[in-house]
Amino acid sequence: MSSSPLPSGDTDLGALIADWIDWHQAGEVLGVSPNRVRRLVAEHQLAAAVPAEGVGIRLPAEQFQDGEIVKGLSGLLMLLHDNGFDDREALAWLFTADETLPGRPIDALRENRGSEVKRRAQAMA
Repeated sequence: MSSSPLPSGDTDLGALIADWIDWHQAGEVLGVSPNRVRRLVAEHQLAAAVPAEGVGIRLPAEQFQDGEIVKGLSGLLMLLHDNGFDDREALAWLFTADETLPGRPIDALRENRGSEVKRRAQAMA
């Protein structure tokens, strides 16, 4: 299991995640409407949160790679949600460095090292 603590809903996502995009920008990346992006979030294919007070709901830009959702992210988000994580907690876990991985789970997914990330998520269940 990860050596980093389990995330909490009060994690400062704005400090943890540098690059955020809105519904329209996410739609442009994927070539779909902003409404479709909202559905993808509702279906736990993507995660969204309010990164800072006074800012609306945004999506971390690192969820996208080469015009698509990062490979393995949707399944991982569904697994985390099935285990009681909300979007804020899932994002905190994905974007928090884990020296035993090494790096952040989102980086491992982006580097096609998703098997180990999924194993760790399953172990938290």
